[in-house]
Amino acid sequence: MEKVLVIGASGQIGSELTMSLRNVYGNENVFATDIKQPPQDVLESGPFQILDAMNDKELIHYVIRHKISQVYHLAAVLSGNAEKIPLQAWEINMKSLLIILDLAKETSLKRLFWPSSIAVFGHSTPKNNTPQLTVTEPNTVYGISKLAGERWCEYYFNKYKVDVRSIRYPGLISYKTEAGGGTTDYAVEIYYEAIKNKNYECFLKEDATLPMMFMPDAIEATIKLMECESSKIKIRSSYNLASISFSPAEIATEIKRHIRDFKITYKPDFRQQIAESWPQSIDDSAAQADWGWKYKYGLSEMTKIMLEEIRKKFRN
Repeated sequence: MEKVLVIGASGQIGSELTMSLRNVYGNENVFATDIKQPPQDVLESGPFQILDAMNDKELIHYVIRHKISQVYHLAAVLSGNAEKIPLQAWEINMKSLLIILDLAKETSLKRLFWPSSIAVFGHSTPKNNTPQLTVTEPNTVYGISKLAGERWCEYYFNKYKVDVRSIRYPGLISYKTEAGGGTTDYAVEIYYEAIKNKNYECFLKEDATLPMMFMPDAIEATIKLMECESSKIKIRSSYNLASISFSPAEIATEIKRHIRDFKITYKPDFRQQIAESWPQSIDDSAAQADWGWKYKYGLSEMTKIMLEEIRKKFRN
């Protein structure tokens, strides 16, 4: 039986991925770690331990002690927060990845997942239908660290045969965990504010179109990639991944179909400049061809579910 470790299990992706992996491999076989307490379902359904991904000695002991065969390394400082603490964010994002890559090289770890991001692209990248192989000139600390991480992942695969796999996530939207400091987090905040206050002040311009994805699609893609035969994985830096693209004005229009008196205003901050350096849509044909990726949720389906589930959270 596979023994799976999720590093960063208290975060937006990690908390949902942990629960999905426990459904696949069994609660007792999916170990969750983070530097902060996770949601109750993660804490109560299987093993959890406070563990710092920067502590290489504790991490390798944990992997060996629990006979871990797969690692999902999700710990990171996200784009908006990283701009406030650039050197610290670089240290956390890069050092933690290199620790886990080296651990994979030195142990019997079968597979390693590490997430990249559309933040690896920059102003010189084609904005529409951004290709898998294209100009990558990020201008944020987060994007620079993700681009460097992609190169390190490919290096460890080519030189040491570490079976590392990666996805360039677009903006991710979830009702289970609230925003965590990313540039695309407005698309989570807007649903909460629509229900709580029926208005939202957006930190991006109304026409700032960005690639987005509903969390269930992102979780399915992640597990599907990791379960794929190694021979089918042709890209060892990171795969483009796409589903829907929209602007703040478009998501607001969709919300108004359900909450007629919802109002949105715009007060762009430093995150608008970050958004302007990112693509508006992504070409993920390589992921489709290599491991059969296909998204399920469009903007209207996602909005209906988001509003329903957030209302349930508030009632509870």
